[in-house]
Amino acid sequence: MARTGFCDTKPLLDLHKKADERRAPLRTWANASGPIDRWQPVEADESRMNLLKMEPERRWERRLSLQTSEGIIMGFHEDSRAWSPGKLIAEGCVEDPVLLYPCGLQGLPSLQVLVPSLLRHEIEKALEKLDLIWDRTYAWEMFLDMMRTQTQNSLPSADLPRYFTDATRGILVDWLIQVHEIMHFQDETLYLAIHLLNRSLRLIKVTTANLQLLGMVCLFIAAKKEECLLPEVSGLCSLMDHTYTKHQFLRMERKVLSGLKFELSYSPPLHFLLIFASVARCSAMVVWMARYLLELSLLEGQCLVFLPAQLAGAALCLARQVVQEPTTPEGEAAWCLVSSIHVGSEATLMKIMHILASAAAKAHTCATFLKFSSPETMHVSRHPGLKNASSLLGVCS
Repeated sequence: MARTGFCDTKPLLDLHKKADERRAPLRTWANASGPIDRWQPVEADESRMNLLKMEPERRWERRLSLQTSEGIIMGFHEDSRAWSPGKLIAEGCVEDPVLLYPCGLQGLPSLQVLVPSLLRHEIEKALEKLDLIWDRTYAWEMFLDMMRTQTQNSLPSADLPRYFTDATRGILVDWLIQVHEIMHFQDETLYLAIHLLNRSLRLIKVTTANLQLLGMVCLFIAAKKEECLLPEVSGLCSLMDHTYTKHQFLRMERKVLSGLKFELSYSPPLHFLLIFASVARCSAMVVWMARYLLELSLLEGQCLVFLPAQLAGAALCLARQVVQEPTTPEGEAAWCLVSSIHVGSEATLMKIMHILASAAAKAHTCATFLKFSSPETMHVSRHPGLKNASSLLGVCS
């Protein structure tokens, strides 16, 4: 297992091994544009007949496997930008996922076979427990969609327009976190607002004088998508000392929505973090520490280029290192299971962890530090392991 705990460059499910290396092909396309049900049998063998005799639910699960729904999770890495079932067909053979030996499961082939279905079951339980779904029937499909769509609207680089700096952006984000706390918005609203701000800075022209207005408008748009109750525009203008009028506010809102082409969907890293932590059976202390580190990533311009699942995985790994709780067999088994989710290379996760460690070392005056120093958050921002960058980076390396 890599130092980060997550799979390194090899995905758990190898999609590049052809099915004919293990058994005869089961199906081929009868019509490339037709549905799965129109696949036709190639030859009648015992394994195919057993497949046809499966109960409807088992056959449906088998079809998911043939479409590598597990592979989207297990084989995901930062270079995976597109996926389609057609990529599984090569020389008339369906490329079936082949389970490799995940770290911690060597010599236990029976457990290796169970990992994909067990992970699916735990993901479904986590989504239901976190109230992120209404119907557990579609929980797995929703998680697959989260993993696929997190690359949409991702930023190619951390570069800002030349008239802005990382320091300027950091001050704005810190102020938005304070406003977010004052308004008692949901956590998802904050992550969506910062995401919209990062995209807007690259897609629309805005002067330095209107930077605060842009940030507040992004928070307002995010609140429209995530909140049940909205503040009055005049009230938001008062939080900016009436520097901008209501007319300027609404005009900026139209400008932002037009620049973004009304594409507001976003899978926040917080959701990935909570799912990973639930599957890994992390304690409340570790979860709060990971949430603190993850929110600090909003202030860091270097984190803009990383995917939400990568930020979540790195924050959770670093939180475990900082808290240093006693290990248990059950906890290690759960962590081994969540580690089978391939979110990126070890080098990528280690880079994020170093960024977060440095951010935690200098965060004594920011709003996030104060927010996570309360009893409700278990005072995680004042944890002894976060005192200085050198000791924290020493733990990570």
